[in-house]
Amino acid sequence: MKIKLRILISLLLFVAISSPSILQADSIVTPDTQKNITAATGSNNPRISPQINITDILTPKPPTDKDNPEIYFSADEVENNQELSILTATGNVEIIRDNFTVKADKVIYNQKEDTISAVGNVIILEESGNVVFSDYAELTDKMTKGEMQNIRIIMADKTRIAARTFRRGDKDKKIMTYAVYSPCDVCKDSNPLWQIKARKVEHNAEDQDMHYQNATLEVKGVPVFYTPFLSHPDPTVKRRSGFLFPRISSNKYLGGAIQGQYFWAISDQEDFLFNPIISSDKGIIYSGAYNKYFTRGHVSATGSFLRDPDTKEHRGNIFAYGRYEINDYWVADTDINYASDSAYLKDLSLPKKDDSWLTSRASLQGFDNRNYAALEAYYYKILSYNLRNTDAPIVLPMFSYENYSTPTKFGAYNKNTFSMASVFHKDNEDSSQRISMINSWNLPYTSPYGEKYKLVASVKSDLYYVNNYIYNSKKPAYDGVVGRIFPQVGLEWRLPFIRTSENSHQIIEPIVVAALAPNQSNKIDEIPNEDSQDVELNDTNILNLNRYSGYDRNDTGSRISYGLNWSSYGKKWGRTSALLAQSYEFEKDESFASADGQKGSFTDYVGRVYAAPNDYFDMNYRFKLDKDDYKITYSELASRIGPKILKLYMSYTFFQANKFGTFRRQEREELYTSLKANLTRNWSVSIYNRQDMTAGGASLEKGAFITYEDECTKVIFNIEKDNSNDPNYEDDFQFGATFFLKTLGGVGTK
Repeated sequence: MKIKLRILISLLLFVAISSPSILQADSIVTPDTQKNITAATGSNNPRISPQINITDILTPKPPTDKDNPEIYFSADEVENNQELSILTATGNVEIIRDNFTVKADKVIYNQKEDTISAVGNVIILEESGNVVFSDYAELTDKMTKGEMQNIRIIMADKTRIAARTFRRGDKDKKIMTYAVYSPCDVCKDSNPLWQIKARKVEHNAEDQDMHYQNATLEVKGVPVFYTPFLSHPDPTVKRRSGFLFPRISSNKYLGGAIQGQYFWAISDQEDFLFNPIISSDKGIIYSGAYNKYFTRGHVSATGSFLRDPDTKEHRGNIFAYGRYEINDYWVADTDINYASDSAYLKDLSLPKKDDSWLTSRASLQGFDNRNYAALEAYYYKILSYNLRNTDAPIVLPMFSYENYSTPTKFGAYNKNTFSMASVFHKDNEDSSQRISMINSWNLPYTSPYGEKYKLVASVKSDLYYVNNYIYNSKKPAYDGVVGRIFPQVGLEWRLPFIRTSENSHQIIEPIVVAALAPNQSNKIDEIPNEDSQDVELNDTNILNLNRYSGYDRNDTGSRISYGLNWSSYGKKWGRTSALLAQSYEFEKDESFASADGQKGSFTDYVGRVYAAPNDYFDMNYRFKLDKDDYKITYSELASRIGPKILKLYMSYTFFQANKFGTFRRQEREELYTSLKANLTRNWSVSIYNRQDMTAGGASLEKGAFITYEDECTKVIFNIEKDNSNDPNYEDDFQFGATFFLKTLGGVGTK
């Protein structure tokens, strides 16, 4: 007869076994043992938590809210020997305490000696999803101490641990002998891909340390690494000072190099990583990273420094970021990016090595209802060899303020913008100070027929003080004060038509934007162009009232822009959209059209097409067509094609040469291709190339990656080359390899 007893005793049942470990014993849990999980849990897939650490099984569970937690007990038969004070339960014994379950063929509780013995097919199910198997378990001293024999553990992340004996002693000290650990899948009568064996594993909970004796790393049963002693913090330690895995690299500039890493946990909110590089050709490169967190912000910084033994030059870099919330309205932040020369980041394979320039910025921003204010400063460091003759400016300070008024009952609102900037050029020794103000009145309106209108009337006022500005060699440098006032009125009209079918929704929206403004001079011979040099008519600005990106140039003259926007949305999947637009200029010498090289009253056609009909294809294409012969003058394509097993990425860019205005460029045509193929379940390969498609062009960069990844191991081999046109940079092939063991970490190149 099955008897169920509810026992209210102060027993900390099997706390000794709710512990973690990093290694195992003579045998790893096999698929045959996995079948027992189904019987124990009712499922062959216990809850999986990929964040589980290999030592979680040694971490004591947190105390419950009750001092005397309830224990639920069931068995086929229960025998109570009152004379010997022994309670014996046999047949499907199950004990549950706070989502902690113990199953066994037989459980003996000796009340006099305060011991509990579980015998035969002992299975322990933890709340975290860990499953522990054992032949025999004995707990003493109110369940605070105990021993187990021949334990096998399947953790929630499917890693496996085995040990010949397990013992929990004083001060929550846990000891395992002949332990084996592996996160790899294990087949019967075969070794896992890799495993760690140790003669003894000791977990000191008081000191939060793990200690190993005679530990060996085996690959397919073959020992490859041995250490007589190993120690590291247990999983309860979130961060602690100590050495990390080193990094190994090699390139033409450094030669062979190894980067040691020491992490210093200064406090819970502050740390420092000292990671110098020791190279065969350049000696020691000092490098480090610092982080500190405050209640309202944080700062982080990384940097490196070396003295080149060949050139005797001092080279280095610093990347730093900081943010601090002063109060609920004001935020201060800074972003510093600096390198001593254009090739330094490439030579050391550091972040931002492919950037054309580095931008350093400091700002103070304020937010309050409909008000926004910002005080900023900018500094630029040119890295690209193609921009070597560019005189990068220093902007200090730059102030901007925006205010939106409360809308009236008709929806009208005012927008007021104030901007001020001081720009200096250290090479040409010229400078300019600007004050600009834009006051606009805006009225959005939607008619009963669905038409959407927006009327905007604005006045822009500018005042400049210019020093040593040279527009061209035919005129002397200009010094002095210059001002201008630019009024503009704009009207936008849209009418979306919506059609719904069984499988999709379609929207067709004609758009017309009219701008009325005087065809006045921008005073380009007196006012320098610092922030409006990006002059390109495209799909993002053709329907804007102001097509310039900054304040230094006004989009003068009157025009009408019109376009058609179409989009389709599938009810189950897929989305496609397209835009085609053009402008009609009433004055042929309008400032933006002249700078962009447009001729005649009609501009070129601009548009875009986006298509993503399914999960295997997506494309975004932007273009510009000559209005006369429909030749492509600008083209930009980005596309992903194929399933996960074979995926192709393509990016194509073409710019026609621009010889008009202050912003001039040569023809540019590039093609970037990347192909990734999953050769097998574990092996994949990817290759990439960036090609200059202009006459006489060559490969700009290329590389390949070969990756092996399974449930417990990841290996990456890579080869890359950056074909820089900078004669000061000695480009060459770079080889690398990275080895990563799940739950333990990895070592390899950066």
